[in-house]
Amino acid sequence: MIQVVVRALEILEYVSKQANEPVSLSEIATAVGLHQPTTANIVKTLVSKHYLEHLGRKQGYRLGANAYHLTGNLAYNQNLILAAKDVMEDLTRKVNENSLLGILRNNKRYLLHAVQSDQDLLVRSRTESDIYPTATGRLLIAFLSVKELENLIQSVGLPPTHIWQGTQTKEDLMKALAEIRQNEIAFTLSTKHIVGIGVPIKKNGNVIASLSIFLPESRYTSEHKKLIISELTKAKDRINQRLNQEE
Repeated sequence: MIQVVVRALEILEYVSKQANEPVSLSEIATAVGLHQPTTANIVKTLVSKHYLEHLGRKQGYRLGANAYHLTGNLAYNQNLILAAKDVMEDLTRKVNENSLLGILRNNKRYLLHAVQSDQDLLVRSRTESDIYPTATGRLLIAFLSVKELENLIQSVGLPPTHIWQGTQTKEDLMKALAEIRQNEIAFTLSTKHIVGIGVPIKKNGNVIASLSIFLPESRYTSEHKKLIISELTKAKDRINQRLNQEE
């Protein structure tokens, strides 16, 4: 029997029993009977593989997306997905473009749910993506706290010029994020001529996800842009209303 695998499973079992309440590293170590440095190494691996999610040094850990994906369980962010699913289907019908629901996880843009249009030319979106190239990623980091943003920059660095022009200094990045935060909308145009538009999904005043539309630049006419922004804003408001009626 491989002991480290057993310990990793014990950690997952313990965290899974906490009803999605975050647990600290010391709590995990005590529960499974390991020294904290050993626990930290195992937990770090589980986080890197998305079986645990690190919510911050003072907030602790909870089960990550892959722990749920093993069984096809939608419990992870279930309320968010359920609140958004049919609204996104309606949004995609109206604008005939792909709609995505994304969150920030381990300094990446993570895709929770997607609805595809019936266009012949489709934009493919990966489940996980770097934060700077996507409208979802930019929108979400714009609403991070100063400390969270500092930690993120320390971890992933500043955006390269070919990804986000004009944000190669910390001051310039902060200005760009402040504009996104003020307007509550993010736009991207990739080197592959893909347009992205993202808006914030909020619960109790906090941004918890982003609703976005991605499409080829060739379809991004002035008229279509107006329609997308209008319908995206309406969809965002509907989802926010649902989430804030749950309490």
